[in-house]
Amino acid sequence: MYKILIIEDDEKLRNLTRENLERYDYQVSIIEDFRKVEQQLAELKPDLVILDINLPYYDGFYLCRLIRKKSKVPIIIISARSGDLEQVMGIELGADDYVTKPFSSELLLAKVKSALRRAYGEYTINKDQQLSVKGLVLNPDSFKMSYKGLELELSKNEFKLLKKLLENGGKIVSRENLLVELWDDSSFVDDNTLTVNVTRVKQKCEELGIRSAIKTKRGVGYSFNPEALKGVDNE
Repeated sequence: MYKILIIEDDEKLRNLTRENLERYDYQVSIIEDFRKVEQQLAELKPDLVILDINLPYYDGFYLCRLIRKKSKVPIIIISARSGDLEQVMGIELGADDYVTKPFSSELLLAKVKSALRRAYGEYTINKDQQLSVKGLVLNPDSFKMSYKGLELELSKNEFKLLKKLLENGGKIVSRENLLVELWDDSSFVDDNTLTVNVTRVKQKCEELGIRSAIKTKRGVGYSFNPEALKGVDNE
């Protein structure tokens, strides 16, 4: 039974969300003392966190950053803030998804199921399949990529995105396919979310000295640029 933690100060919404999730056999806990969120997170060890932004004492963006520094637990932000800036900020701070209020219980349930499948179920990455392309190595066990003696850690979605592009050997992968690969259902994900992840992967590649790693075909999708990996042969 998966454990879900709801961090939401709207008592009516919090209880309704809890009841809806418990109908599907999730073990649901709620935060009531918002001054001790970090302590309660450590004690409860949830498998997924549903996180509001407007909270007493600490806002959700701060808590998202705090959680992500210590754990890879899936985080779904729920917020009345529907602007692109807030959604992009949430994803950049490590959230796995962003749902704007008001939302249906069916939509949130679908998001929860999807996030849990990606993190723990049939869509988890096989830890035995290390990918190496011209010296660029992706390690599924640690979500790290290494190149010419340098190493960086990726988020789970960044890892899956780069792995998908590398596996396609320079061919364009459509935005729709990438959305489904990362989030299971492209219709539930804002297009900006994918753009943010692509930008972050580009930046991390540059930190390893890999320039122009990802090419954009406007309106179509993305491809990995094999020419970015120069002077190193496949092992």
